[in-house]
Amino acid sequence: MADDFPYFTQVDISAGAPTTGRPAPTGDLAETNVLLRQLAEEGRKQSELLLEILAQVSLQHRQRNAELRAWKEANPQLSKACRKAAESLARVHTEFLSGIAEEAAENAEDFSDSDYALGEFIDRYGPRLAHFNGVLQLLAQLGAPLPQPPGQSSEG
Repeated sequence: MADDFPYFTQVDISAGAPTTGRPAPTGDLAETNVLLRQLAEEGRKQSELLLEILAQVSLQHRQRNAELRAWKEANPQLSKACRKAAESLARVHTEFLSGIAEEAAENAEDFSDSDYALGEFIDRYGPRLAHFNGVLQLLAQLGAPLPQPPGQSSEG
């Protein structure tokens, strides 16, 4: 095996001309600089767009939280009732999911063999589960305690 090629090399990545006696790489350094500037400008534009998107989403989130806060302050007893209902329904939801999981595990082979069996299972539990999840989520949101603004303790 001949030692014609070195095992380690150095690569000059500076913008100036190469410092070695090697010929300059093909391509114009000025063109490379222009492309790098364009790439940096596009990155800056993307950052600006992302900041605008973040501001819009943040605004919508703050508006929604303000509306929810106003509703909870106007309906404190209903909010407490929603919290209790959500806690109770969460236990029922867990039992319901447990039953579905057991049945699915017992009938998994039937589901893979028969589209009819799988369809029956989904028809039986799917709509009820979807509605249950929606009701539970709504009650949990309406019953959740109000977030404390930064710098305030929850002691009253």
